[in-house]
Amino acid sequence: MRVAAVQLNSNGDKDGNLATAERLVRSAAADGAELVALPEKWNLLASGEEILAGAEPLDGPSLTAARGWARDLGIHLLAGSIAEAGGEKARNTSVLIGADGEDLAVYRKVHMFDVEAGGVSYRESDHEQAGTELVTAAAGELEVGLSVCYDLRFPELYRILALRGARLVAVPSAFTMATGRDHWEVLLRARAIEDQVFVLAPNQVGKAPPHYESYGRSAIVDPWGVVLATAADGEGFAAADLDLAAQERVREKLPSLANRRPAAYRWPQLTEAGA
Repeated sequence: MRVAAVQLNSNGDKDGNLATAERLVRSAAADGAELVALPEKWNLLASGEEILAGAEPLDGPSLTAARGWARDLGIHLLAGSIAEAGGEKARNTSVLIGADGEDLAVYRKVHMFDVEAGGVSYRESDHEQAGTELVTAAAGELEVGLSVCYDLRFPELYRILALRGARLVAVPSAFTMATGRDHWEVLLRARAIEDQVFVLAPNQVGKAPPHYESYGRSAIVDPWGVVLATAADGEGFAAADLDLAAQERVREKLPSLANRRPAAYRWPQLTEAGA
């Protein structure tokens, strides 16, 4: 299967973001990609207040457009993530769409990005609510595990996806410039090696108001940890062919998943300080 990671410089102009996303999805499909992935918040990247105000239901205009592209092109399309409306806070929601334009899976980002990075305070939980369910789904013959951006720092999530049968994990992101230089590729390769999965990681790139600066370098990594493709600076896409037979050989010859010892693993029992 040939896959592609679309790299965008999204901002507060939703119509412009959709137009650029469609153009690049169509270009990736013309390049032979059967599965195309968009980055996190591909339809709207702006302040938390603007993202909340621009949140849409799953049948809103952004995902409706994405379903139309998938159906028209006959591809599987991972609609990165959008702010999903519902309640006082939005959800950071990723949708995997089949070649018939129907939804195959919906994943709501589990880990909220509440950190200090590059002198900027990010408080995703002020406007978005964390999800609670991990999700895999079949894109044709390929089982795909879903995640979003900050999830990448939590290896237990990816181990569970692999044990549920995922052969590829998607990581649509708006990974910051401040952390991306040192952590982006290292973490992508680590998750691939640990779980012997392909990693499909479309990222935002460049500046967006009020304070976003995304690292880019959208990438596709194989189960040995080899980076198969990386997007150039600016908007575009990275594409690569997945050798599923090679993945089977890796899992056979270095059977780290099969050699797990779950009975020996214990989560530490945390107690109150001084208890």
